[in-house]
Parts: sequence; C-alpha cells; structure tokens
Amino acid sequence: MAELNIHRVMAELAERRPIFHSEADFQFALAWRIAEMRADCGIRLEKPFRRDGGMKFLDLWLTTPGTPIELKYRTQSFRIPRDGEEFTLKEHSAHDQGRYDSIADIERIEYLVARCSASAQGFSVLLTNDPAYWTPGSAATKDEAFRLHEGRRLEGRMAWRGQPSKGTTKGRESALFLRN
Repeated sequence: MAELNIHRVMAELAERRPIFHSEADFQFALAWRIAEMRADCGIRLEKPFRRDGGMKFLDLWLTTPGTPIELKYRTQSFRIPRDGEEFTLKEHSAHDQGRYDSIADIERIEYLVARCSASAQGFSVLLTNDPAYWTPGSAATKDEAFRLHEGRRLEGRMAWRGQPSKGTTKGRESALFLRN
C-alpha cells in the first residue's frame, strides 16, 4: 500500500472545503476525503491509546498501514457567507498555548510512529487563518521555543522561557522533545 500524500489530500480538500465551522468539522471532512481517496484504508476518529499511565485520544487513525494524524484548527475571529452557509469562526487568541499544543501533537505522533513499523508515517496538521502562527513574531518571549513560523525547524527539547503565568502553563508544564 502506498503512503498517504497528506499534501495532496489537503490540496484536494481545500478545493472542496476552504473553510470549516470547527476542528470537529475539519476532522470529519478530512477523514471523509481520505476515505474517498483511499478505499483500502480504514479510518478511526478519536482513537484511544495508552500513554504515561493514562488514556489519550488521537484525532485520526488510518488502520492500514497504521498512520496517526493529529489536527489543530486555530482561528482568528472571522465571519463569511459561503455556498449558502454562514461561517463564524471563533477567536483562539492564546497563541502560546496553541503553539505548545501543536508541538505536543507532533511529539505524540512521533511516539505513536515509533511503535509502528519501520516505514510508518504520521502527520500533525495545523490549519489556521491567524498569521501569528506562520510569522516569526518577537524574540525573547516566554513561548519562543514553541514558535511555528515558516522555515523554522522544530527539534530537540523545547520548554517555556522564564516564569510564564500558571494560567498559561496549566496542563502544559512539561518540556517537549522532538526527535525528528
């Protein structure tokens, strides 16, 4: 079975659905598009798995050959009518938390891929209309290690800088580590 070409899937999905109401809407549309393109592949949504003594959930799991996919849909406030529907996107303004969570998704994908076959692949997709995610921004910020801007190579240990507020780091205290 050929590997999934996530770039092709996303390009084709963008032609059909350039905007989504929510992350769940995006998750379902992506799963549907993959199923249309890859009839040989079973798809599971919100697949549970064990890690660190607890249950976690993976956004999408392709059963053949075993491909984990994590999704994030981080938006700026936006309202537009399209094809007879009104789309009203929420403001996800906590960029520092969104960046951390996106990198945590990549770390989770690496963990799951390492437990699959040697040729396994996995994907983390961050879909956003917010330029704060793809532009460099200010240096020396508390979340500098978690920047996701164009051209940045994500690798190694990443941790909060200084002492960010407890509200920012609640549930996100641990440093993250990316192998690949």
